[in-house]
Amino acid sequence: MTAQNDAVNARVQKLREDAQAGGYTLNPDDGVVRALAEGLLRNRERYGIESCPCRLFRGSAADNADIICPCNYRDDDLAEYGACFCGLYVADASKTQAMQVPERRPPLSERQRKAQTQQAAKPAGELTYPVYRCSVCGYLCARDNPPQVCPICKAGRERFERFL
Repeated sequence: MTAQNDAVNARVQKLREDAQAGGYTLNPDDGVVRALAEGLLRNRERYGIESCPCRLFRGSAADNADIICPCNYRDDDLAEYGACFCGLYVADASKTQAMQVPERRPPLSERQRKAQTQQAAKPAGELTYPVYRCSVCGYLCARDNPPQVCPICKAGRERFERFL
């Protein structure tokens, strides 16, 4: 058990470092963070990727790339509900109340259909996602919405503007 505890401790430490470096906050409940870190490690052993332990893994690793932690839905969940779906990330560490975040991930069939439609309908050189630019440092990201915090300069989401 010591090797497993060491792996979980190391993963928790890395999660904390990455969250702090990115301007994010982990759940203040250490038990929740440890349980989710164990789940991430278990999923890495099972599937080869650290997919969210609170979501059902279906299909191939490529079909589940959207739920590799931190998942594609984290920032939207934080902005709308104050926590991500699994509760690993929170917007405000002082709120210790359990948050229920509805699932925003579309079913696999819908994700596959959307990817096929985007590929078929997309002219060469056209982007799939809008591009947002941080007005402070110029960081660019292509995604549905800007990040909660700029990973470069730590400016808030409100400092992003639609670039393309």
